[in-house]
Amino acid sequence: MGEDQYDSQLERLRATMDRLRSPGGCPWDAEQTHETLLKYLLEESYEFIDAVEKGDRAEMREELGDVLLQVFFHARMAEEAADKPFGIEEVAKGVADKLIRRHPHVFGDVVVTGSGEVLENWEAIKKEEKGRTSATDGVPLGQPALPLAAKILYRAKKYGHDIPTLNPLVLDPHMTEEAAGGILLGLINQIQEAGIDPEAALRAATKAYIERIHAHEANSITG
Repeated sequence: MGEDQYDSQLERLRATMDRLRSPGGCPWDAEQTHETLLKYLLEESYEFIDAVEKGDRAEMREELGDVLLQVFFHARMAEEAADKPFGIEEVAKGVADKLIRRHPHVFGDVVVTGSGEVLENWEAIKKEEKGRTSATDGVPLGQPALPLAAKILYRAKKYGHDIPTLNPLVLDPHMTEEAAGGILLGLINQIQEAGIDPEAALRAATKAYIERIHAHEANSITG
């Protein structure tokens, strides 16, 4: 498969993936499913994060390629589906269309004064597109507890829900990232010394908070 027979390296990658999944290709690749590959998508994403944090440009390029491989792999398998098949072209079209819709200040006549308004518009457009009625709609519950908690708290604020959290600590609202990290690390240390799994504890607290959001939203509708 010579490089010169393709108009772009993306086409070459697509053809390579197609050959690996086709009869006579790789037995391991042919056996994979969306489910069996999920762990690799997570692993490659974390490896790219490590490369970014190290500032290693060569490693960043390699790990980003591994993430891209996962996208092409999943898209190639999706082409084989008997029900609602799709390929990499549909994936690319969908994300390009989404970017254009959600950037009306670039591709339309909407005027913004800064990135804050950009995020506000993005969330509003996304909410309308998805037909979401709850602050928790579309939040993947399987993600790690810390980003899950952060996302749920962010969504609750964006939806205007005034639901207090259990917060016995009085912190400096102008604390630095370093100070905040130190506080979190110290809390995790104390929690673990008490024999408690901090991941499980935070996940349980976040799920309880989600239930409070749902109750608040239900009361708002019936009230």
